[in-house]
Amino acid sequence: MLIVSMGVSADGYINDRDGGFQWTAPIDDLFEFHLEQVGLLGGYLLGRRLYENMSVWETDPYFRSTEANAAFADVWAALPKVVFSRTLERVDGNARLASGSVADEIAAAVSATDKDVSIGGADLVGQAVGLDLIDEFRLFRYPIITGGGTPLLPSLPRPLPLDLIETRTFGSQVAYERYRRVR
Repeated sequence: MLIVSMGVSADGYINDRDGGFQWTAPIDDLFEFHLEQVGLLGGYLLGRRLYENMSVWETDPYFRSTEANAAFADVWAALPKVVFSRTLERVDGNARLASGSVADEIAAAVSATDKDVSIGGADLVGQAVGLDLIDEFRLFRYPIITGGGTPLLPSLPRPLPLDLIETRTFGSQVAYERYRRVR
């Protein structure tokens, strides 16, 4: 199953007008949930910016400064990743640059594991949504209205029906919304 799992502002942006996303810093119970969820994945497809933001978990010793951070770094480093980029010539760790189309790379990643595969990065998610390949949307809605920035989801030519299958609140700050695609 292909899932999107991303933090968004109350108005649906993954970052603000200046590209900032410091408002998505997870609180303890949310961080533990992310650790658990990433540990259940069989792969991750991500765009260049998300890859660069997440690479610190594999390269910066600061991100191993606590037991929880070290656990997340271990899980993230072990996770097979496919990076979509027009500018990177190489990637590090357990990642490879995508060589096929978005649809082909998604099909290969999903067929390579019996676990869920996650996809992240607004452009990449937008392409997968446009191809109708997303099975679940797992949104972490933060209590901020940015009023602009990078939207997680693209404009669509028609509605995309979803079923709300789970909700949860973390630290009375972040609302988790899990939606399954109605097929």
